[in-house]
Amino acid sequence: MGRNTRKRRSSMATKAVAASAALALGGGGLIWANFYASAHESKNSAQNQTKAAAGQVATIACPDVGQKLTNVPNGARQGVDRELALLDKQITEAYARLASTRQAQANDPGFVQNAIVGPLKDKRAATIDRIRINIQRVGGQAQNLSQFAACTTQTAQTNAGGQNGGQQQNGGQQQNGGQQQNGGQQQGGGQQQNGGQQQNGGQQNGGQQNGGQQNGNGGQGGNGPTAADFVDITKVQGNAQLGVGQNGLPANGNSGSRGTFTTKCGTNGNDNHNTDNVIVAPGVTNGAHHLHDYVGNQNNDAFASDQELAGAGTSCQNQGDKSSYFWPVLRLQDGSQDFDQNNDGGGKEGNVGKILQPAQAQLKFVGNKRGNVVAMPTALRIITGDAKAFVNGNANANVNWSCTGFENKVQLKDKYPICPQGSQVVRTTNFQSCWDGKNIDSANHRTHVAFVQGDGSCANGFKAIPQLQVRLVYNVPAPKIQNGQVVNPYAVDTFPENLHKPITDHNDFINFFSQNLMNKMVNCINTGKNCQ
Repeated sequence: MGRNTRKRRSSMATKAVAASAALALGGGGLIWANFYASAHESKNSAQNQTKAAAGQVATIACPDVGQKLTNVPNGARQGVDRELALLDKQITEAYARLASTRQAQANDPGFVQNAIVGPLKDKRAATIDRIRINIQRVGGQAQNLSQFAACTTQTAQTNAGGQNGGQQQNGGQQQNGGQQQNGGQQQGGGQQQNGGQQQNGGQQNGGQQNGGQQNGNGGQGGNGPTAADFVDITKVQGNAQLGVGQNGLPANGNSGSRGTFTTKCGTNGNDNHNTDNVIVAPGVTNGAHHLHDYVGNQNNDAFASDQELAGAGTSCQNQGDKSSYFWPVLRLQDGSQDFDQNNDGGGKEGNVGKILQPAQAQLKFVGNKRGNVVAMPTALRIITGDAKAFVNGNANANVNWSCTGFENKVQLKDKYPICPQGSQVVRTTNFQSCWDGKNIDSANHRTHVAFVQGDGSCANGFKAIPQLQVRLVYNVPAPKIQNGQVVNPYAVDTFPENLHKPITDHNDFINFFSQNLMNKMVNCINTGKNCQ
């Protein structure tokens, strides 16, 4: 144990006044550059511009093999999880190569297919075959997984999923000469003058950047977000339904079990972070490829067993709650560097900027408007939302962005809000609250739980359990949109190829309430009390 990173940020977050050293990512060779030059220096940027680089392929989209696996025997899960984590690493390395070879892409239309996407398919095919062998070795039936080896490329999209309008099917070569953002006009050769992303004023190769923001996919690390990912919340028409589709609907209402149970576990003031995910990638260091905030259980890392989690310390006021609550950190991309600037999952994978501690982290369990709830089993794992939603699409997305004072009016899914003065940024997540009554996890970490239906009922014989509702509030300086670029944006950490899109926000929970406290929670909820 003890891999969790606990370091104070204040002494390490330093402003990059002129330039930070370019950092090369091993294997992929990606250069993450943070160069902040004054406006007059942008006059010289045109002569340094890599021809059409930022207007070409923005990212790589690969089928999420893990979500296709619905029946993996227990004896095969450790090996399968290890191979799934390797698939994620292969995509990360391929994206790094994509981002660092803009000049080669401009000179050779077939470069992306021949040097990046094609080799990636070969690596994935071998890894997927080992998944098949793992499953069959213990007597399981392997699905036809080989069809998921091939990946496609995408131009930048502002909508989640990016499957229509931006996906390229012809060997990674772009047909229309460039990237178009938010209705912007293309000026030939892929260069775009307006529409949310600046193509002049930067040099992708070598890491040099002028004008305050790297070209390509935008953002301090060159992989998002862009101006098109933000919206002034005061200009959005009211749409305050939580969730995406049926995902994330509140389970409670004015009938059924109307009580609540609130647990107070702090805001991660002790900086308990790591880039693991013990649910999805147990035993794999940096399995998340982005940094998590942890509250509650203090021993959650990739190598934590259920026994270790049950015996761990907790940040919760009620020591009977040793559950683990974790989510991707939110960062302010203001040119500063945090403690993980040189780490995997941090700056080496495009997650850069100052980590923001929530001003509030509200953890509340509610009931079900159709009837009573039953106790959650110990070690129940729930992941909600999709860290890969930008390339996967909306099927598992569960996102709500808003501002204080607007939560009953506007909930955003694929945009970050720009909040007015005096208003704070809010992330809200309503978890799945229907359980199959048997399993604490499933092969794809989703099918053992489900969201309530529109009327609050649980389908397929599932049982209603308390619904965890997480509300995170942040003091974030409002970004500004200037000349089609966003200045000092904020963003959630992501897998690098998901470009810090807001639709990728997600949340994780592992239940380690004591049995006595869980029984108290269920009783409070079913009898209409508000407890903590």
